[in-house]
Amino acid sequence: MQGNPTLDHKQEEFQTTLSKISHEIRNPLALVSSELQMLVSHHPEVSSYDGWDDVQDNLEYIRELLNQLSNYANAWRLNPVPTDVSDFLYSVVKTFSPTLDYLGITLETDISPGLPKVPLDRVKMRQALLNLLRNAQEALPLSSGKILIQAKAVREQVCISVCDNGCGMTEEQIQTLFTPFVTYKSGGTGLGLAITRQIIEAHNGRITVDSHPGQGTSFHIFLG
Repeated sequence: MQGNPTLDHKQEEFQTTLSKISHEIRNPLALVSSELQMLVSHHPEVSSYDGWDDVQDNLEYIRELLNQLSNYANAWRLNPVPTDVSDFLYSVVKTFSPTLDYLGITLETDISPGLPKVPLDRVKMRQALLNLLRNAQEALPLSSGKILIQAKAVREQVCISVCDNGCGMTEEQIQTLFTPFVTYKSGGTGLGLAITRQIIEAHNGRITVDSHPGQGTSFHIFLG
């Protein structure tokens, strides 16, 4: 297991607190869910009442938020193995491309062959990249949306880029982009990109972003 050397005591304490809070909330949430299931099993008519679906949607949102909190709290805990970056990226593309095909979004790749192997926690780095891909997807117009995944050697490192031709962001939005619980999406938790940065920094890497309103966004991950 590898820890993030930049994780200071306050950050570690904060993440431990989040993990404890998440755990404590899960227990009563499970009880509420079980009681609602019992209620509907004995009184099926309640499922047709106005607001029942809203209750279920809110419970699902709480579950997702707790999962995100847990992911954020544990993002720095890694089990890295030497990984062929090219093969790894193509596996991520294979996972996500059906969603983009369904939405009519073009996915292009420009992955240099023969990239050096990099120690990666494959599960968590996949999570980080899928977060970036979903972020790109949500910023795109469906009729002409395009995402590019690029990877190349940059001096002693490997640079992985996720670029889109979507709505872009203002400088003010970029400044708070990786801040936990800050979101510009309706229904978002504000943790996806914060988790992504935590994962990348735990790999001793860094992430940068270039974006302008109406001109799309590019995320660049530097590893190695």
